[in-house]
Amino acid sequence: MSDDDWFERDRTTGDDDPTVDSFEAPFEAGSGDDEPTVDDFAAAFDAEAGDGANDFDEAFESDIPRVELGIDGLDAMIQGGVPERSLMAVIGAAGTGKTTFGLQFLQHGIERDEKAVYLTLEESATAVRRAATEKGWPFDEYLDDERLAIVDLDPIEMANSLTSIRNDLPRLIEEFDADRLVLDSVSLLEMMYDEQARRRMEVFDFTKSLKRAGVTTMLTSEASDHDPYTSKHGIIEYLTDAVLVLQYVRSEFGETRLAVEIQKIRNANHSRETKPYEITSEGISVYRQADIF
Repeated sequence: MSDDDWFERDRTTGDDDPTVDSFEAPFEAGSGDDEPTVDDFAAAFDAEAGDGANDFDEAFESDIPRVELGIDGLDAMIQGGVPERSLMAVIGAAGTGKTTFGLQFLQHGIERDEKAVYLTLEESATAVRRAATEKGWPFDEYLDDERLAIVDLDPIEMANSLTSIRNDLPRLIEEFDADRLVLDSVSLLEMMYDEQARRRMEVFDFTKSLKRAGVTTMLTSEASDHDPYTSKHGIIEYLTDAVLVLQYVRSEFGETRLAVEIQKIRNANHSRETKPYEITSEGISVYRQADIF
């Protein structure tokens, strides 16, 4: 198996799990970028969570190209999409549709002649294809046409060889000529590290490699058990350019609905309202004109 087989294999329908050897970097120097320091990481945490956001009614002039998410109603709340090459986090509890959100984001891009990569630490490539097919999205066709690559990674294997993967990923994404990438989910990667300081540094290094890859990226993350607006380990929202929160909202009468809120988007104006959404047989739809209850 060559150094790139872990990436090439998952453009097809094969389901063999990758091994540590599959992720060995083909060159010792990696990407050539300087390794981040603790000071770099601390500086990243100095940014406020709401950085770059303005009131929705104010005009925001920007020449940065936008990328539509492909979620009805939500793109209107962002006034046309997130800035190109943004690193996004979608935070939510189980059942809020994080995986569907990621698949729909890639589907929207592929429909517009873009190429996409789906990295999954939770499901097999077969399960990902099946989930997309149930929504009417022909991921098998995209794989055959090499418009999509699905890579299923074992989180333990990934943690053991993260440095190699981190060095390889930007080059492989560039060779595939990808425009969009989804990692589902970053929470499993975070769980591999018991020490908080090590966890923060590893996640910081990994997000830096994704930024270096130059694609518009979406990371899914489990919400904290105590706060639906915070990720499980309280890290990823400080390292990303945009944060969207998916949550359950319960009324005083016991009625439960799904709601989305845009927590931040750097260099883009956006609504700060909380709006209801549904997960249907065709994907996620946000009802921008509706109230929660």
